[in-house]
Amino acid sequence: MIDARIQAAGLSDPLAPVDGSVAAVTRRLDSLPITRLHAAALAVCTLGLFTDIAEVALSNALAAIFLAPPHSMPRGSLSLLLASVFAGGAVGAPVFGMLGDRLGRRRALQASLALMAAGSLAAAASQGLTALTIARTVSGFAIGGFPPLVATYLAEVTPARHRGATLLVCAGLGLLGGLAAIGLVQMLAPGAPLGIEPWRWALILGGALAALGGLLFARLPESPRWLASVGRSAEADAACRRFERAAGRVRVAAPAGPDPAPAAAGPAGFRGLFTGPRQLRRTALFVGLYTLAPLATIAFPLLSAVVMVEKGFKVDQSLVFAALSMLGPPLGTLLTALVIDRLERRACLTALAAAMAALGTAFAASGTFLTLVLVGIAFNTAAATYGSILAVYATELLPTPLRASAMTCAWAGGRVAAALAPIILLPVLSAYGPHAMFAVITVVLAASAALLLSGPRGLSGRAVA
Repeated sequence: MIDARIQAAGLSDPLAPVDGSVAAVTRRLDSLPITRLHAAALAVCTLGLFTDIAEVALSNALAAIFLAPPHSMPRGSLSLLLASVFAGGAVGAPVFGMLGDRLGRRRALQASLALMAAGSLAAAASQGLTALTIARTVSGFAIGGFPPLVATYLAEVTPARHRGATLLVCAGLGLLGGLAAIGLVQMLAPGAPLGIEPWRWALILGGALAALGGLLFARLPESPRWLASVGRSAEADAACRRFERAAGRVRVAAPAGPDPAPAAAGPAGFRGLFTGPRQLRRTALFVGLYTLAPLATIAFPLLSAVVMVEKGFKVDQSLVFAALSMLGPPLGTLLTALVIDRLERRACLTALAAAMAALGTAFAASGTFLTLVLVGIAFNTAAATYGSILAVYATELLPTPLRASAMTCAWAGGRVAAALAPIILLPVLSAYGPHAMFAVITVVLAASAALLLSGPRGLSGRAVA
């Protein structure tokens, strides 16, 4: 009778033995509703991602600021400054992935935010180009590791039936960081509060937010799935009980005893990414997808304003277009969050790749300002949604002991491709025009679709690996 009442109320039996094994932790976490603790984890992760994206977007503002008087920075020096964030990210992402798999998701996220805060504040205090470039490289080192680690952490603590929505809400709200950074610099542009230049204020506030995020992560539990996967079953059980208490479910602590040895999962770290044909295929799949993606998703917002100038529009019109086309991604990603957990990931990604190819072709062929703005908003929205769903798809299919390392290695490939995208596509645009450039983008998207169709289906609503 008591057992029936406990089950009817949705509570866990306080007299039942507690298990911190991988299978039990997965079952316990996926049976929970979304709780205040899940919401707190989402809020802290979103704050960090907001800061991360704001830091990247600030590079666009720095380009405009340092090209104009009184700075009038040489273009070669400016290129090094702008590339420093991407270069740091390409190196830093795998390092933080390794830390995430060896020391835990939460510690790696805290380390990333601490380094991001230090780099931002050092850049704000810099007094020369060399010092600023070094500080931005340090920031980039941290920025590169944060987004894939956030996706890893949220995928592991969120119930399976809400996993996609949670990751897309985080991404959609995080995208507002770019608009906030540019808006802050523009708002402060007429003056310099306290004698501090607007771009320095943006870096100071970004550093403060990153430090705050690092402190808030200390109040969140470590990923129970990761703890269980490395054999720390008592800690995994304790972390699980925090989520269960937040849901109003009661459990008692497991009897004290040694942790059982973790199940054999092959070599840890980067060696594990290339061990066995199945893992090798998964690693190659996501490195390939993340490396190809920026040649379309990053290249379009970077070069679309240049295409506008090539089509005969004035520079101020091109800047208005660039600003308007940034409005779609946050809204589109948040709307997709409403339905993503009822959709198959691979099919969504393939459809979005096809949509971007069609929209790119339409953009190249269009000649009126309104049409170009509408197509640009649609393309950027599809690109942002593609990137968010790709993160969901990857976190679902990569195994827990290697998830952070694999995600950050794939992300590093994307950072390298993002740095190379203008170098590859701008000469094509200059020599052969918009149609040729978008033909290259279409080929890249077709290759991405082929990779997706050769890969496994996603795990919508099912436990992660």
